Amino acid sequence: MKGTIHVLTGPTAVGKTELALRWAEANGAEIVSCDALLFYRGMDIGTAKPTAAERARVPHHLIDVGEVNSGMDVTGYVALAREAVADITARGKRVLVAGGSGFYLKSFFAPVADDVTVPEELRAEVTAKLETEGLAALVAELRALNPQGLGGLDVANPRRVTRALERCRASGRPLATLAAEFARMPGPFADWSVRCTRLDREPEDLNARIARRVDAMLAEGLVAEVERLRAAGLERNPSASRAIGYRETLAMLDGGLPRASLAAEIVKNTRALVKKQRTWLRTQLPEHRVLAAKDTCVAELFA
Repeated sequence: MKGTIHVLTGPTAVGKTELALRWAEANGAEIVSCDALLFYRGMDIGTAKPTAAERARVPHHLIDVGEVNSGMDVTGYVALAREAVADITARGKRVLVAGGSGFYLKSFFAPVADDVTVPEELRAEVTAKLETEGLAALVAELRALNPQGLGGLDVANPRRVTRALERCRASGRPLATLAAEFARMPGPFADWSVRCTRLDREPEDLNARIARRVDAMLAEGLVAEVERLRAAGLERNPSASRAIGYRETLAMLDGGLPRASLAAEIVKNTRALVKKQRTWLRTQLPEHRVLAAKDTCVAELFA
């Protein structure tokens, strides 16, 4: 093994940021973000991105690495994460991965991308089809290429459908065959020991934290942030523009949601997301420690 990667995860608003900072400070570590929205410059308030003061306490990696009008995929994330881990350890520091974005988080424990190369012209063609004909057209083509079915693919998720169609067309193979080949691949961090701790809170406590967090975001200028990001091309990035906090604010700006209902809508959707996150983290991660964030001290995180 090359060394140890420490992973601190948990649902939105559970309290990962402060505990991660304190553990990193106490253990000579640097933080690698595993949050799918922190990649983008300008998405600050709505993502609860670590502040400049917090990043001054501990070096952070994979934050503000791209523009909001262009997406990040897991292959790109893995490449950047491997570079960051190698850089951190080469300087004698420990690695702490912090975040809760499932697909990116999973890359530290298992393979998450196959070796199918999608030509840029094919990617552009599929993207254009999505924009002109809609998601249903992509799903229909995907079903035609996969007469045995689409397995567990989330056909309501444009990003997942787009990537699946790109891979089927580029490889000439159905999803079932690609999945079988994929299952035999080693994970990108298979040569590291990975220790994972998941933070959790009682639902009432977590719900109260979500409400306070949404109120703070709106007070800090979330609406103005979304207006700036829209001008910078936010809606050309489906993952970013559909993120909670951003999609509701866009709807409000377009007249589809009353301003007075904005906070409540964000809170409702964040709670729904947290419910999904808790289920995913509990069932999809390998064996790991679970600690109550409210009562956890830094020394306990990876004891």
